[in-house]
Amino acid sequence: MTVRRTSRYPGTCPIILAIFLLNLTVQLVKTSSDYDPYKILGVSRSASQAEIKKAYKSLAREWHPDKNKDPKAEDMFIKISKSYEILSNEERRSNFDRYGQMDDNQPFGQSHHHGFRSFHNSFYFDESFFHFPRSRDFADSKYLLHHAQFNSDVLPDSHKRPYLIKVTSEWCFACIHIEPVWKETVQELEPLGVGIGIVDLGYERRLANQLGAHRAPSIIGLVNGRVTFFHQAVVREHLRQFIEDLLPHKLVERITDNNYLAFLDNWHVENKPSVLLFDQVPIVPLLYKLTAFAFRDYVRFGYVDQGDTHCTRLLRQFNINTYAPTMLLFKEDTEKPVDIIQARGMKRQIMDEFVSNNKFLQVPRLVNQQLFDELCPVKQFHRRRKYCVLLITGEDQAFLPGNKAFLDFASANRKEVLRFAYVYQRHQQPLCQALLHSQASFSAQVVILERRSQAGKVLYRSVSGGWNGSEEDKYHLHEQLELLQKDPTYLTSDATLPELNNEMAPIFIIQWMNAAYDYILQIYDDLLYSNWREMMPILSLIFSALFILFGTVIIQAFSEPGENKPRKPKPKEQPQTEDDASSRASTSSRPPKKDFVEVTELTDITYTSNLVKLRPGHINVVLVLTNASKNALLRKFAKEVFSFSGTQTLHFSFLNADKHRHWMPSLLRSASDAAEREGHSDEDEEPSDYAGHVLALNGHKKYFCLFRPVFTGDDPNDSSTETSFSSDSRRKSRSRSRSSSHSRSRSHSREDGAGPKRGSSRATTIEVHHKLDRLGLWMERLMEGTLPRLQVPVWPSLDETANSSSTDS
Repeated sequence: MTVRRTSRYPGTCPIILAIFLLNLTVQLVKTSSDYDPYKILGVSRSASQAEIKKAYKSLAREWHPDKNKDPKAEDMFIKISKSYEILSNEERRSNFDRYGQMDDNQPFGQSHHHGFRSFHNSFYFDESFFHFPRSRDFADSKYLLHHAQFNSDVLPDSHKRPYLIKVTSEWCFACIHIEPVWKETVQELEPLGVGIGIVDLGYERRLANQLGAHRAPSIIGLVNGRVTFFHQAVVREHLRQFIEDLLPHKLVERITDNNYLAFLDNWHVENKPSVLLFDQVPIVPLLYKLTAFAFRDYVRFGYVDQGDTHCTRLLRQFNINTYAPTMLLFKEDTEKPVDIIQARGMKRQIMDEFVSNNKFLQVPRLVNQQLFDELCPVKQFHRRRKYCVLLITGEDQAFLPGNKAFLDFASANRKEVLRFAYVYQRHQQPLCQALLHSQASFSAQVVILERRSQAGKVLYRSVSGGWNGSEEDKYHLHEQLELLQKDPTYLTSDATLPELNNEMAPIFIIQWMNAAYDYILQIYDDLLYSNWREMMPILSLIFSALFILFGTVIIQAFSEPGENKPRKPKPKEQPQTEDDASSRASTSSRPPKKDFVEVTELTDITYTSNLVKLRPGHINVVLVLTNASKNALLRKFAKEVFSFSGTQTLHFSFLNADKHRHWMPSLLRSASDAAEREGHSDEDEEPSDYAGHVLALNGHKKYFCLFRPVFTGDDPNDSSTETSFSSDSRRKSRSRSRSSSHSRSRSHSREDGAGPKRGSSRATTIEVHHKLDRLGLWMERLMEGTLPRLQVPVWPSLDETANSSSTDS
């Protein structure tokens, strides 16, 4: 007998289930319909893009999870970002206004399915209804890049290590698919030294445009400032190979028994230590390549495969343990390494520390300014003094014994405060001339120096007797270094060193070829992957150039022969010689360079604008010269006034007394007449030679200050630097100095501008290169305003006839 149990309320369960599903549908539809990006951003439906962007920035700052600790801040921030993505895109905004649609993949124009699609969208995407909040993985926040940070930190650092950058955005579902592979790749590559970065398209549009990334997800490689896109399947092995392909080729040289001696002996040419890496894998590990890339400017790297049969002699000679990776570092001695490291688990930090402690040779050659700055840094504190012992030598065979002896001396006297280096005089002539006083040294010289400023100022002392590597020279140098460490004031000479020549820089044609190769490679990559947005500027430039070229050809083909007439050359005021160009005595408006200043000649054309109608408050400093003394005086004048050339109210000119010989006497007579009317008198005669006189002319207030040439008795080119003067000429110069000491004292008072005194016929006996020795002091007093001013009723004309007529009247 079968007993069938029936429910008391047979229709209750289906009804309850139907009611539950109906309520669920209503709630989901209501949730979807309640989502309004206009309400979330707080803008009207007619708001402009500027208003939407302003509202988005304000709300994003307020609800950012890093700044707002409200539990709902994260969800609200996601809604704000999603609303801005919809309203910032005109197509998405239009679709939402028409159909309430938010998904790009949904077909448009089907409004009668709106309820079902809203239910589907809400059911699938609105995790908040089921209390599954979607959040950004904040473990990636440390990799987020910003525009300023990228340009200041990441871009320069890409010359030391490669960067792998992921471009993503909010609501990028393809980004979610590659996330596991990305995390595994980061965990593998970051310990090896690869930089990691993440760029969010929603927040860093400017940085994304700079990188050329316009869609998400994108993966970018950055090496040496060059951006390369990853176009393969996102697999960990592909990403690893992508990073390896970005590195320059031949970073690590394969070493065997046949080439290891040549590799180690090449330190003479490369001026770098050498590192040999021993491992049992046939392919160079990525860790070694990344280390070699970071230190490629300092150290050369070679790799030895321990399993190769052609490396047995090399392994036996250095007694290498084949069960653990080994690193040997060699400097000048190619038979014995200066340092060795061996570890089963070779870490990047251990390798960096090992190489950093041995970046330089024991006695490196100064081949560029960067090496000089690192080897001999500028003094900062007393306890951090670094003295650089510099050997100035040559490349010939005659210098080799002395160079070897200097290396032996440096190896035996290694101290923290001493840095030994050498330089080839033929390659670094400006540096050697500054230290040796422009003398051509036919024997090696040793100079001890200490850098005091980044501008090149040093204190130094030359070791007397030269250097030939004898025991006596070594003892004498050791004695000098002992005295230096006891008394830092032992360095008595000072100089300003020029920047070193870069001996390792490739020639221009090589640089051009490398740049052209990179450019062609970039064009090929863009064409291969159809990156037309990046190609448009290049194509536009090419078509513009072709249009201009063919347009010019067509115009020339149809133009008449008579239309192409040669242009008449413009008349020049002054024919410029090579000496004039070298002394910068021209009217060019180029900025002054070292030891030069812009000087304009006073002629009939420039006289009115540079003096008579000079702007109020401006002063024209005029040098009087002759044809014979023009070049020497202009060089000396430019050197003395260069430090004042940055003043906006000072102008510098020169007047040729041979062309306008009546102008100076007329000016001095006019000033004398004005002085006599005021009760001053002067019985001195006018000098016959005005070369070397300098006047500071104020054209608006009609006064001037006068500098007369003064012989100081100090020859800047002493016996150590000037070998052209004979002893007889020096005795004559000293006798002239003693016989005219009284006249010099009177001229020194006239230098201050006490009056237009005319009693100095000695001016004709002064050497040309000494006439402006005190001009720098006179310029300082001119800037202080302490020089006496000589008034003139009117400026004399450069025209001789005009001056004579005014004198007769």
